[in-house]
Amino acid sequence: MQKKRRNGRASTKTSLEDEIAHLRGLELGGLRARWQSVFQRPAPAHLSRHLLFTVIAYQLQADRFGDLDHETKQVLDRTVAKEAGPAMSARLASFDQKRTELTPGTVLVREWGRQSQRVMVMADGFAWNGQTYDSLSKVAFAITGTKWNGPRFCGLREKEDTSATAVRP
Repeated sequence: MQKKRRNGRASTKTSLEDEIAHLRGLELGGLRARWQSVFQRPAPAHLSRHLLFTVIAYQLQADRFGDLDHETKQVLDRTVAKEAGPAMSARLASFDQKRTELTPGTVLVREWGRQSQRVMVMADGFAWNGQTYDSLSKVAFAITGTKWNGPRFCGLREKEDTSATAVRP
C-alpha cells in the first residue's frame, strides 16, 4: 500500500525509524543520491556526510509529521539574521560536528582481523580483552599493533577525505 506525502512523492509504509536507520548506513555517495530523491536537486558539494544525514533525516520527519509552524520559522529567521560573519560560521561549524558522548556500559564493536572486537566504555576508561585502557587510541593500538586515532578506529569519526590531499615525494 502506498500513501502520498505532502510533497507529492509516494512512499511505502516504511517506518520512519527504518528509513533513518537505513540512512545511517549510507556512505557519502548514497546520501547524495538520497538527497537528490528527497529534494529533487543535487546535494550541495560542501556538506559533510553527517550534515547530509541530519538534513535528510529532518526532512523525512517533517514530511511524515509536519514541519515547524510559520511563527516559529519567523523567530528562527530573525535570530539567524542577527548573527553574521564569524559568529554564524562558528555556529554552523558547531552544527556540523558529529557529537558522540559515550556513557559507561556502551559497547563499541569493530571487526579487525576477521574477528569482532568488543570494547566496553567504563567510567574510568575502556575495557578490552580483560584489560582497562585510559583512551580508545590505546585500545586501538592494543588491537592492531599500530597507532590509530581511537575514535576513528571505533567508527565514532568519519575518515578524512584524502582525495584532495597532495602527496609529497
